Amino acid sequence: MRTARQLTTTAALAATSAVLLAGPASAAGAGGLDISPSPVTPGTTVTVRTAACGADGTAAGDASAVGAGTFALASAAGAAEASGRFEVPPSAQPGTYEIVARCSGSAARGRQVAGDLTVTLTSTAAAREQPPVHPRGHVKTGVGGALGPDPVQTAAGVAALAVAAAGGTWLLHRRARGDRI
Repeated sequence: MRTARQLTTTAALAATSAVLLAGPASAAGAGGLDISPSPVTPGTTVTVRTAACGADGTAAGDASAVGAGTFALASAAGAAEASGRFEVPPSAQPGTYEIVARCSGSAARGRQVAGDLTVTLTSTAAAREQPPVHPRGHVKTGVGGALGPDPVQTAAGVAALAVAAAGGTWLLHRRARGDRI
Protein backbone atom coordinates (compact mmCIF):
# COMPACT_ATOMS: atom_id res chain seq x y z
CA MET A 1 0.00 0.00 0.00
CA ARG A 2 2.78 2.35 0.91
CA THR A 3 4.63 1.67 -2.37
CA ALA A 4 1.53 2.48 -4.46
CA ARG A 5 1.08 5.78 -2.64
CA GLN A 6 4.75 6.70 -3.17
CA LEU A 7 4.48 5.79 -6.85
CA THR A 8 1.35 7.93 -7.29
CA THR A 9 2.96 10.88 -5.48
CA THR A 10 6.12 10.57 -7.56
CA ALA A 11 4.12 10.49 -10.81
CA ALA A 12 2.10 13.55 -9.75
CA LEU A 13 5.26 15.48 -8.89
CA ALA A 14 6.86 14.55 -12.21
CA ALA A 15 3.81 15.75 -14.15
CA THR A 16 3.71 19.03 -12.20
CA SER A 17 7.43 19.59 -12.79
CA ALA A 18 7.01 19.02 -16.52
CA VAL A 19 4.24 21.62 -16.68
CA LEU A 20 6.21 24.18 -14.65
CA LEU A 21 9.42 23.68 -16.61
CA ALA A 22 7.63 24.06 -19.94
CA GLY A 23 6.72 27.67 -18.99
CA PRO A 24 4.23 29.90 -20.72
CA ALA A 25 3.93 29.77 -24.48
CA SER A 26 4.97 32.85 -26.46
CA ALA A 27 2.09 35.14 -27.38
CA ALA A 28 3.10 35.24 -31.05
CA GLY A 29 3.53 31.47 -31.22
CA ALA A 30 0.12 30.91 -29.65
CA GLY A 31 -1.58 33.11 -32.25
CA GLY A 32 -0.93 36.49 -30.58
CA LEU A 33 0.71 39.63 -31.89
CA ASP A 34 4.46 39.95 -32.31
CA ILE A 35 5.27 43.64 -31.74
CA SER A 36 8.75 44.96 -32.57
CA PRO A 37 10.66 46.83 -31.49
CA SER A 38 9.61 46.88 -27.85
CA PRO A 39 10.25 48.87 -25.75
CA VAL A 40 9.93 51.98 -27.94
CA THR A 41 10.20 55.73 -27.53
CA PRO A 42 7.52 58.17 -28.71
CA GLY A 43 7.78 58.83 -32.45
CA THR A 44 9.01 55.30 -33.30
CA THR A 45 7.46 53.23 -36.10
CA VAL A 46 6.28 49.83 -34.79
CA THR A 47 5.83 46.65 -36.85
CA VAL A 48 3.07 44.22 -35.84
CA ARG A 49 2.95 40.59 -37.10
CA THR A 50 0.57 37.70 -36.52
CA ALA A 51 0.06 34.21 -37.90
CA ALA A 52 -3.36 33.90 -36.24
CA CYS A 53 -5.26 35.02 -39.34
CA GLY A 54 -3.97 32.17 -41.51
CA ALA A 55 -2.21 32.19 -44.85
CA ASP A 56 -3.08 35.20 -47.03
CA GLY A 57 -5.02 36.60 -44.05
CA THR A 58 -5.75 40.23 -43.27
CA ALA A 59 -6.62 42.03 -40.07
CA ALA A 60 -7.67 45.41 -38.74
CA GLY A 61 -5.29 46.61 -36.02
CA ASP A 62 -6.19 48.96 -33.20
CA ALA A 63 -3.44 50.97 -31.46
CA SER A 64 -5.76 53.62 -30.03
CA ALA A 65 -4.68 52.65 -26.49
CA VAL A 66 -1.35 54.36 -27.18
CA GLY A 67 -3.02 57.08 -29.29
CA ALA A 68 -2.03 55.80 -32.75
CA GLY A 69 -5.52 54.84 -34.01
CA THR A 70 -6.20 51.99 -36.42
CA PHE A 71 -3.91 50.33 -38.96
CA ALA A 72 -4.14 47.48 -41.46
CA LEU A 73 -2.35 44.13 -41.37
CA ALA A 74 -1.97 42.22 -44.63
CA SER A 75 0.11 39.28 -45.78
CA ALA A 76 2.09 38.96 -48.94
CA ALA A 77 0.99 36.31 -51.44
CA GLY A 78 1.59 32.90 -49.88
CA ALA A 79 2.93 34.34 -46.62
CA ALA A 80 2.00 32.63 -43.37
CA GLU A 81 1.65 35.83 -41.37
CA ALA A 82 0.06 39.26 -41.75
CA SER A 83 1.99 42.40 -40.86
CA GLY A 84 1.32 46.09 -40.52
CA ARG A 85 2.88 49.27 -39.14
CA PHE A 86 1.91 52.27 -37.07
CA GLU A 87 3.77 55.19 -35.47
CA VAL A 88 3.73 55.80 -31.73
CA PRO A 89 2.66 59.45 -31.32
CA PRO A 90 5.23 61.90 -29.92
CA SER A 91 2.79 62.68 -27.11
CA ALA A 92 2.65 59.04 -25.88
CA GLN A 93 3.30 58.60 -22.16
CA PRO A 94 5.51 55.83 -20.72
CA GLY A 95 3.67 52.62 -19.91
CA THR A 96 2.43 49.31 -21.30
CA TYR A 97 -0.37 49.40 -23.88
CA GLU A 98 -2.46 46.59 -25.35
CA ILE A 99 -2.47 46.47 -29.16
CA VAL A 100 -5.35 44.48 -30.68
CA ALA A 101 -5.99 43.03 -34.16
CA ARG A 102 -9.21 41.44 -35.47
CA CYS A 103 -8.83 38.98 -38.35
CA SER A 104 -10.94 39.66 -41.42
CA GLY A 105 -9.82 36.83 -43.71
CA SER A 106 -12.15 33.94 -44.49
CA ALA A 107 -10.23 31.34 -42.45
CA ALA A 108 -10.18 33.15 -39.09
CA ARG A 109 -12.86 35.83 -39.55
CA GLY A 110 -13.60 37.67 -36.29
CA ARG A 111 -10.72 36.16 -34.35
CA GLN A 112 -9.11 38.73 -32.06
CA VAL A 113 -5.46 38.66 -31.01
CA ALA A 114 -3.54 41.03 -28.74
CA GLY A 115 -0.01 41.93 -27.67
CA ASP A 116 1.66 44.41 -25.34
CA LEU A 117 3.68 47.47 -26.38
CA THR A 118 5.97 49.11 -23.83
CA VAL A 119 6.69 52.84 -24.26
CA THR A 120 9.66 54.44 -22.48
CA LEU A 121 11.13 57.94 -22.60
CA THR A 122 14.70 56.79 -23.25
CA SER A 123 16.04 54.06 -25.45
CA THR A 124 19.22 52.26 -24.47
CA ALA A 125 19.77 51.21 -28.09
CA ALA A 126 19.61 54.83 -29.28
CA ALA A 127 22.06 55.90 -26.59
CA ARG A 128 24.56 53.23 -27.70
CA GLU A 129 24.32 54.21 -31.40
CA GLN A 130 25.02 57.94 -30.94
CA PRO A 131 28.59 59.10 -30.34
CA PRO A 132 29.18 61.27 -27.27
CA VAL A 133 28.85 65.02 -27.80
CA HIS A 134 31.86 67.09 -26.74
CA PRO A 135 31.58 70.85 -26.13
CA ARG A 136 33.39 73.20 -28.48
CA GLY A 137 33.69 76.95 -28.97
CA HIS A 138 34.11 79.82 -26.52
CA VAL A 139 32.53 80.02 -23.10
CA LYS A 140 30.26 83.07 -22.88
CA THR A 141 30.65 84.03 -19.21
CA GLY A 142 30.90 87.82 -19.56
CA VAL A 143 34.30 87.86 -17.84
CA GLY A 144 36.44 87.50 -20.94
CA GLY A 145 39.46 85.34 -21.47
CA ALA A 146 42.98 85.25 -22.80
CA LEU A 147 41.92 83.60 -26.03
CA GLY A 148 38.98 85.58 -27.33
CA PRO A 149 37.65 85.84 -30.83
CA ASP A 150 39.40 89.25 -31.37
CA PRO A 151 43.25 89.16 -31.49
CA VAL A 152 43.51 92.99 -31.34
CA GLN A 153 41.75 93.09 -27.95
CA THR A 154 43.92 90.25 -26.71
CA ALA A 155 47.13 92.11 -27.73
CA ALA A 156 45.92 95.33 -26.09
CA GLY A 157 45.21 93.47 -22.84
CA VAL A 158 48.65 91.86 -22.83
CA ALA A 159 50.30 95.26 -23.48
CA ALA A 160 48.35 96.90 -20.62
CA LEU A 161 49.45 94.16 -18.22
CA ALA A 162 53.10 94.54 -19.33
CA VAL A 163 53.03 98.32 -18.76
CA ALA A 164 51.45 97.87 -15.32
CA ALA A 165 54.05 95.28 -14.33
CA ALA A 166 56.95 97.46 -15.52
CA GLY A 167 55.58 100.53 -13.73
CA GLY A 168 55.07 98.62 -10.48
CA THR A 169 58.58 97.23 -10.63
CA TRP A 170 60.06 100.70 -11.24
CA LEU A 171 58.14 102.18 -8.27
CA LEU A 172 59.21 99.37 -5.93
CA HIS A 173 62.84 99.79 -7.04
CA ARG A 174 62.79 103.53 -6.35
CA ARG A 175 61.21 102.99 -2.94
CA ALA A 176 63.88 100.44 -2.01
CA ARG A 177 66.64 102.93 -2.95
CA GLY A 178 65.07 105.63 -0.85
CA ASP A 179 64.24 107.96 -3.71
CA ARG A 180 61.22 110.13 -3.26
CA ILE A 181 58.74 110.63 -5.98
